Amino acid sequence: DGVVLTKLDGDARGGAALSVKAVTGKPVKLVSVGEKLDQLEYFYPDRMASRILGMGDVLTLIEKAEAAVEEDEQAAMEARMRAGQFTFDDFLAAQKMLKKMGPLQGVLKMIPGLGNQLKDVDIDERQLARVEAIVLSMTPKERGMPHLIDGSRRRRIAEGSGQTIQDVNKLLSARKQMEKMMKQMGKGKMPTLPGQLTKTGRR
Repeated sequence: DGVVLTKLDGDARGGAALSVKAVTGKPVKLVSVGEKLDQLEYFYPDRMASRILGMGDVLTLIEKAEAAVEEDEQAAMEARMRAGQFTFDDFLAAQKMLKKMGPLQGVLKMIPGLGNQLKDVDIDERQLARVEAIVLSMTPKERGMPHLIDGSRRRRIAEGSGQTIQDVNKLLSARKQMEKMMKQMGKGKMPTLPGQLTKTGRR
């Protein structure tokens, strides 16, 4: 016997979850950022407090990721990441995993340090659909070998996805940056984030 709270996507409602037992006399059993059954998750007061304080919720994030990816697929993806490889096939696999994990804003808030930064940010999940359209407009060979995508291929991909060539270029640049970060991590180095200052203080 307990309480189920839905649409738990704000700090105010998160705070209510922590105090609802005192008001109703019944414990909160399940919570969800949406209203669908597959978005329900067990309620842990300490994890909710961590989210409210902007400290993230790594345990729930790991549980969601493990539930969204098959074990063999997870091992293969990890091996490619360690090798510093990130193709658009990997991107589609990551996108599929994110969709299974629930609303993007809720997932990002579980990452330590991002909770407070995303407090007043409205994330447009339609942007992910537009990016996916670009990737799906590529041929299987292009997805696996992105370096093949030259000017004429970029125009074809833009037309096929209904996006601009600039959008295609941005995605190609983002993939390169992601691959660069993975190579750094594979060598045991801290990845250089986009826009991060160098030692000389220049960008």
